[in-house]
Amino acid sequence: MVLIAEELSPATVDALGPDFEVRYVDGTDRTALLAAVPDAEALLVRSATKVDGELLAAARRLRVVARAGVGLDNVDVGAASHAGVMVVNAPTSNIVSAAELTVALLLATVRRVTEADASVKQGRWERSRFVGRELSEKTAGIVGLGRVGVLVADRLRAFGMNVIAYDPYISGARPAQHGVRMVTFDELLSGSDVISVHLPRTPETVGLIDARALAKVRDGVHVINTARGGIVDETALAEAIRSGRVAGAGIDVFEQEPPQSSPLLDLPQVVATPHLGASTVEAQERAGLVVAASVRKALAGELVPDAVNVSGGAIDEEVRPGIPLAERLGEVFTALAQSVPVQLDVEVRGEITGHDVSVLRLAVLKGLFADVVPEQVTYVNAPLVAAERGVDVRLLTEPESPDYRNVLTVRGTLSSGETISVSGTLTGAKLVQKLIGIDDFELEMPLADHMLVLRYADRPGVVGALGQLLGKADVNIAGMQVSRDVAGGHAVGVLALDSAMPAHLLDEIGDVIAASQARAINLQ
Repeated sequence: MVLIAEELSPATVDALGPDFEVRYVDGTDRTALLAAVPDAEALLVRSATKVDGELLAAARRLRVVARAGVGLDNVDVGAASHAGVMVVNAPTSNIVSAAELTVALLLATVRRVTEADASVKQGRWERSRFVGRELSEKTAGIVGLGRVGVLVADRLRAFGMNVIAYDPYISGARPAQHGVRMVTFDELLSGSDVISVHLPRTPETVGLIDARALAKVRDGVHVINTARGGIVDETALAEAIRSGRVAGAGIDVFEQEPPQSSPLLDLPQVVATPHLGASTVEAQERAGLVVAASVRKALAGELVPDAVNVSGGAIDEEVRPGIPLAERLGEVFTALAQSVPVQLDVEVRGEITGHDVSVLRLAVLKGLFADVVPEQVTYVNAPLVAAERGVDVRLLTEPESPDYRNVLTVRGTLSSGETISVSGTLTGAKLVQKLIGIDDFELEMPLADHMLVLRYADRPGVVGALGQLLGKADVNIAGMQVSRDVAGGHAVGVLALDSAMPAHLLDEIGDVIAASQARAINLQ
């Protein structure tokens, strides 16, 4: 039985086909929902139905939860995974809608459409007051050249705009194929007439467009954000608009939604919409059709392209414990490299290579891109994400492993020619995840949720200085290991921390110990 908990298009129901009994329930009526779900094998929801541990415990036969949309804020994916329930969504269903809304907000701001509309409706005819700007021959700066960013670039080029972009995780020929020139973040700020944000919200992107960034923009710039709230500092943007440095802004997303006290709401130069990026008939119908197809495949036991929490293929029990390790090593690699490699090798050594280990390659890619792209990265779409960013990925296996039973190494070559590698293994009866190598430095350090990795010249006093700086910031050290090539040579220090480290502290530590590299790692 398929249970539909929210209103979906008739086409979605038709796409399920005649093979399933379809029932309906109001997902916002908790009592009715809990009463209906025990018989369901599939549950289809949008954003109003809360799928949590209580619901999953009641859903004894449930095999798949399908969210007809992109976000999964209302679905407890961890609880679903623990219960063995597949979660699917429609990660690309709204990209055209989001791109078109971006263009709509831009046009509304540069031509002052909402201000003029209000004036006319108030009985005034003030043509000289609402003189706007043309887009032709201006420069658009795209911050984040993912799927939506590319679509926006294509549309703005049709207006005769020059398009530049900043995205440290894009490599290869893809930008040039879309007529986009890649630049540094500072170059984008100073060289753009329009700045449009298309990044995921991560600890690194929160506040990216802040007062310091806005101080570098050219006068009269327009800022558009249809990505995620918090990436643009609303207070700093409001001040930049009041000062005249920023001419206008189109904002679809806010740090707090609904926005209670955003200073942007008081400014006539701001066109604000209530998170409408996915709110089109086409996007909603597309999302329904996508998840209906996924539900059919899931209930038939087939591979599901948009599965969020499973790989969709058969995985040997000897291989399964290595999946979380592989994903975390991918995250560690990205945190160290701060860039996407052009060549990536996933090297598996040891007894495990007697089985199909291809899922470990997928898990590495899933971790590597977790904080790079705005869409949910799954074991199925990870290769596509890599291909879109020009990453050549190889899976290498070797049955011999001299030091450990099994070893997984993630080795990548960056566009600069630099090579970075991280190695890990599982040890003991509890299969503890351990980091055992960074480049040529050997370690044996349990992976922690929060870590600090430092490269510096080996000398006395470094460890003491680190302890003082972290202690002063109330960050506790859970463990530490230092590896060096020779006494007084190059050293790598890895610290496990009990909490995330403030961003400003990382720069301070790097300066105090004269580190050649300082990276904070926060694993998901």
